[in-house]
Amino acid sequence: MNILSLDTSADETSCAIMSGRKVLSNVIFSQIILHEKWGGIFPTIAKRAHEERIDGVVETCLQKAKMTMDKIDYVAVTQGPGLAIALEVGILKAKALSQQYNKKLIAVNHLEGHIYSSFVQNSKGNPIRDFSFPYLALIVSGGHTEFVLFEDHLKYTVIGQTIDDASGEALDKGGKLLGLGYPAGPVIERLSEEVENKEFFPFPRPMLKSNDLQFSFSGLKTSLLYFLKERTQEENISQLKEIASSYQEAVFDTIIKKTKKAIRQTGINRLVVGGGVIANKRLRNLLRALVKNNEGTVLFPPYSYLTGDNAAMIGVVAYFKAEKKLFVNNIDDLDRIPRMNL
Repeated sequence: MNILSLDTSADETSCAIMSGRKVLSNVIFSQIILHEKWGGIFPTIAKRAHEERIDGVVETCLQKAKMTMDKIDYVAVTQGPGLAIALEVGILKAKALSQQYNKKLIAVNHLEGHIYSSFVQNSKGNPIRDFSFPYLALIVSGGHTEFVLFEDHLKYTVIGQTIDDASGEALDKGGKLLGLGYPAGPVIERLSEEVENKEFFPFPRPMLKSNDLQFSFSGLKTSLLYFLKERTQEENISQLKEIASSYQEAVFDTIIKKTKKAIRQTGINRLVVGGGVIANKRLRNLLRALVKNNEGTVLFPPYSYLTGDNAAMIGVVAYFKAEKKLFVNNIDDLDRIPRMNL
């Protein structure tokens, strides 16, 4: 089963050719350089860049797979969540391919993709990871931080999520306050690696006393703002590494302690983790230590490109949807859902 999948949910224009869980080809055009001066994704620029690149991205992807559209069985696309005008570009392209080549269309939730990203394989079928349900899925990205019971293929129950900023958003906003540019998460990680004491300054851990599995990071960002205002600019610059590390540690410690609570409440110690924030080595090590103490396991996306937005993970979800014949019945009715939930 060969699936051509598309993702234009934010600032990456991505196309993948999948054979089951195997990636035959994958092309991602990143727009980060276009959005740096704005300190975040500028929607109209994102849409224009998607429109300018998507035809070439699809063509290159087919060429890399040494495949033509007649060998493609299905077309898949991210329906949401994401930026509305960005999602629209991918959906229109998927519709066009579906109609032109008479291929059934599969709509995929972007969050499903992050959950399945740990099970993507390369063209040789590696890594070999069999499914062993149920899992506790943790999504940590720029727009989402949530716990999901991954009970079986395509069967999910959200059991906790952020009530305001997501973890990745908190890191980027904190980095902006520190003058680190966009995206700030990777810069904060590099600065944090240069200090031994990961928590030089104490920042709050929001909602740890609540009995639920909800997150909140907006107050943490506010605490950093007031912390910086109470000090001189020279003090903040001279201790930039210590501040960055302490702030990152507060975000990650909150995630770890909430994950420990989720394991205890659900009784599930098999974790799958997806989303851009999981590219951070410190967070990975903290999660490994957590599951080791709970005699569990944790799966991360096996290749670095799978932590960010990509079409390969969308194609894996589409494979399981195709097996269940979950196709779009009327492609004219397919529309973007910017705030799509699982």
